[in-house]
Amino acid sequence: MKRWNRWQDYVAVVAGLYAALSTMWTTQQGSSMVMMIGAGALLVVAGVWNLMSPGQPVGEWVQMVLGALLFVSPWIAGYTAHTGATWTSWIAGGVALIAAVMALQPSMHTHAEAHHGGAAAH
Repeated sequence: MKRWNRWQDYVAVVAGLYAALSTMWTTQQGSSMVMMIGAGALLVVAGVWNLMSPGQPVGEWVQMVLGALLFVSPWIAGYTAHTGATWTSWIAGGVALIAAVMALQPSMHTHAEAHHGGAAAH
């Protein structure tokens, strides 16, 4: 698998960037801004990490956890009353989570090929 090649990781980067930047045009309270910027920025970092080094399933798992964190952050941080921030967190987090799930199998396959002499593990 080539570097800078997987669309799933680009999707995660865009979702994280959108979540972090959306704090400029959605109504926020203190905790929502921290969660959206924090999880969004970490999603960008995880996505770039996965783009730079394909075939590392741990990176996809990190991306899944961050997407799930962003998705549940309106309940964790208590900002469900702020509709724009809540929907942005749900959509961006869900998109990042789904993209990471879709990237996990190819990443595991590449990892297995690299570490088992070209034969995929079963």
